[in-house]
Amino acid sequence: MAVKIRLARRGRKKQPFYHIIVAQASAKRDGKFIEQIGSYNPMTSPATIELDRDKAYEWLNKGAQPTHTARAILRFKGVMYKKHLMRGVSKGSMTEEQALKMYEEFISDKDARIQKRFEATKEAQKNFWKQVSGEVKIVKKEAPAEMASEFRSEDAAGEEE
Repeated sequence: MAVKIRLARRGRKKQPFYHIIVAQASAKRDGKFIEQIGSYNPMTSPATIELDRDKAYEWLNKGAQPTHTARAILRFKGVMYKKHLMRGVSKGSMTEEQALKMYEEFISDKDARIQKRFEATKEAQKNFWKQVSGEVKIVKKEAPAEMASEFRSEDAAGEEE
């Protein structure tokens, strides 16, 4: 039987939360599964993804087929990149040490970018709440005097016609 890596929905109405699972293709979406390898929360900004990369890689090597959404998550977390690198190792284009070094660099860079996005979102929320509470006044920038004079001269020329 075919094995799939897919999402199983949890959570309440209009508040989805997903478990990333390995299940038989014939099993129901929220039914019986073989193993849970992670979770996905799309309600946070940016979305929170927790995934056991090693287990996901093992299941891919065993022949599990990810669904479209699961494939996107695996690609985002670097599992598909690791599979790509290990295929290159098996073909002899690089050594396993080189591939693992490239993979670790990719993962550390990716995690740093994700952390920056979390911090930027947190800072934006903080600034929003400061503006809403009235702590920070929104200051409108005035145009430089040169631009204002050019704008007024164009308006005057348009009115004369």
